[in-house]
Amino acid sequence: MIQKEQLSTSKVAPKISLPNKELVGVQSTKNESAKLPTPTGWRLLVLPFKQKEKTKGGIIMTDDAIDRSQVASTCGVVLRMGPDCYRDKERYPDGPWCKEKDWVIFARYAGSRIKIEGGEVRLLNDDEVLATVENPESIFHEF
Repeated sequence: MIQKEQLSTSKVAPKISLPNKELVGVQSTKNESAKLPTPTGWRLLVLPFKQKEKTKGGIIMTDDAIDRSQVASTCGVVLRMGPDCYRDKERYPDGPWCKEKDWVIFARYAGSRIKIEGGEVRLLNDDEVLATVENPESIFHEF
């Protein structure tokens, strides 16, 4: 006996249900710092300094001016360090030049810019750090 398939005349598309509604390969997390990239090798993850919305003279800066100053910034805070940062004893005989949460100065076009929500971060090589500073507001930020 041969069974015949019944053809459906309804125009309703079959509903496809996925067993898991999460994206494959993406970890959901509520921790904001977990969204930042983890530097590899001898690289540092640096968040450029962002000026205040109001200057000392009382002028209120526009969002565009604040964003431009962050892009042109040469000062930033070290968020994360790669596993090989400052490990080369020949190049760094006195030890690391900086550590996490230090404010550092770097060249204007140094590193790779990575856009994130609220601005950008930079991935710098460990030898691109020029100096450390205590207070980034004491440095003149020209943009």
